[in-house]
Amino acid sequence: MTTTLESKVPSGPLADKWENHKFSVRLVNPNNKRKFKIIIVGSGLAGASAAATLGELGYNVEVFTFHDTPRRAHSIAAQGGINAAKNYHNDGDSVYRLFYDTIKGGDYRSREANVHRLAEVSLNIIDQATAQGVPFAREYGGLLDNRSFGGAQVSRTFYARGATGQQLLLGAYSALMRQVETGKVKLHTRIEMLDVVKKDGRAVGIVTRDLVTGEVKSHSAHAVVLATGGYSNAYFLSTNAMACNVSAIWRAHRQGAAFANPCYTQIHPTCIPASDEFQSKLTLMSESLRNDGRIWVPKSADDKRGPNEIPPEDRDYYLERMYPAFGNLVPRDVASRASKRMVDSGKGVGPLENGVYLDFQSAIEREGKDVIEDRYSNLFEMYNRITDENPYKVPMRIYPAPHYTMGGLWVDYNLMTTVPGLYAIGEANFSDHGANRLGASALMQGLADGYFVLPYTIGDYLADYLGDSVVPTDDPVFNEVEDAVSGRVDGYLSANGTRSVDWFHKELGKIMLDQCGMSRSESGLQKALSDIPALYEEFQSDMRVLGTNESMNQSLEKAGRVDDFFELAQAMCVDALARDESCGGHFREEFQTDEGEALRDDENFAHVASWFWTGDAGNPELVKEELEFENVALTTRSYK
Repeated sequence: MTTTLESKVPSGPLADKWENHKFSVRLVNPNNKRKFKIIIVGSGLAGASAAATLGELGYNVEVFTFHDTPRRAHSIAAQGGINAAKNYHNDGDSVYRLFYDTIKGGDYRSREANVHRLAEVSLNIIDQATAQGVPFAREYGGLLDNRSFGGAQVSRTFYARGATGQQLLLGAYSALMRQVETGKVKLHTRIEMLDVVKKDGRAVGIVTRDLVTGEVKSHSAHAVVLATGGYSNAYFLSTNAMACNVSAIWRAHRQGAAFANPCYTQIHPTCIPASDEFQSKLTLMSESLRNDGRIWVPKSADDKRGPNEIPPEDRDYYLERMYPAFGNLVPRDVASRASKRMVDSGKGVGPLENGVYLDFQSAIEREGKDVIEDRYSNLFEMYNRITDENPYKVPMRIYPAPHYTMGGLWVDYNLMTTVPGLYAIGEANFSDHGANRLGASALMQGLADGYFVLPYTIGDYLADYLGDSVVPTDDPVFNEVEDAVSGRVDGYLSANGTRSVDWFHKELGKIMLDQCGMSRSESGLQKALSDIPALYEEFQSDMRVLGTNESMNQSLEKAGRVDDFFELAQAMCVDALARDESCGGHFREEFQTDEGEALRDDENFAHVASWFWTGDAGNPELVKEELEFENVALTTRSYK
């Protein structure tokens, strides 16, 4: 068992670490790159950009996605924008300010060196995407436009209306498919990774299942990269696509990769409220809407008038009242908790009284409808189609929903996990966002890791294996994992219980949202750690999976994924229970200020909580990486 974590953060001044590190890492020369094979699991922004870049460099790359095309990766759902410290608005932005805002936004629970590197690399991302033809919004003179986002007082967010993720993914997809055409990248679709294979302690390949035929197969490589996104679907209802899951990184965790900060989950403040108890997912409305929308509730809990019938003096614009310096653009965790307090106090709006208003009337009067339509028309149209309400005339109804996960596999400065040869990039790792991610920073991290970080750092590991062939897939280490995967699949099919996998997932989600969601308490977490194992035992004995393994079977796919969610959920609760403080998205009710704000404990919890698998999901082993803050002072976050 690993007892120490080596972050491998370079020495020297913060601003010089990345440049010095790029010079100090070992390189693989162009002729030798073709001798190495790299597996990448996931084809979203992080995976596609990494595969395209590594293929361009000359490596042999194999990409695996459970989608029928990389264009279906969940990155496509990102709406509002991507951050970069270009300072085009000349409003005081800089690499250091982006670094500082990200550290502060994460409530001082992220690694300084990684965050500063992210801020540096952000400048290159915009140039890269623009060169690929990503249609960023432009000002009248032709320069790229920016808008503001939560947690910042400058405009640094580049955007393509409300479809920024889609356009960035199409850029990365084009670069990926160019490499597929050249033969440097081989793309496998409708294939799910079900385990990592190790030999002599290092990752040497993966075992997959064909989602169409059910075939279990091994794939060997010199290194494995996981770019499989986050795990918010542990809550069942979330903004994630329904296929999003934790399985790839959780199976890696079971093979020895430390899982860092699993309790750090983000609740997004601007989602369409649930309309009934049978809903299967929630819809995100971009944070960019908070630029022009004003959030409010009636001042009186018993005010049942329609929103347009309530005059301004009877409205509580509570974010503007509570946080005047940032107003509606406070970070997501702050805005979400404030909205929850309003609804819990009886001021919720809508048929189920489970929302707050996001009102554009002031912006329309100030800017004109045409301007607002030009900025947000696709988002307004989406809202109208889902709710049958016209947001140009009636305020939107929004409420927080599980969205992004800051936790993930622990990685060092090179993005390698605690398993040598196994890397995690994008949302699959923990590294950049601390306890709360600022809006428009997910796309930034995914592309930074894929285009500009991993291609430098992976060579340092591969240099040791020059001249070594990949481990053959008939090696006993592959046969053993294949047998385990096949046995697990057969077990789901033979359970022959009475309840669907979805029923168990929904019940698990209710426990998690109630006890380990927007707020947590010691008693609630203890209850969850009692209820989840009991439900898990029932799941294992009473689930019913129809169909066979020889054809497409989505119920069978879900069974494995929900199985992993049950184990992850216990780790999330254990982590939340061990962290006796409130920070960012982790809000322990016992640790808050008199004004209801998060109360950190820097003396005891300024660390990354990294958990190792012990065979018991409810009893993992904790190893801490102490965080050192040499460039920013540990202060209480204030957005007032």
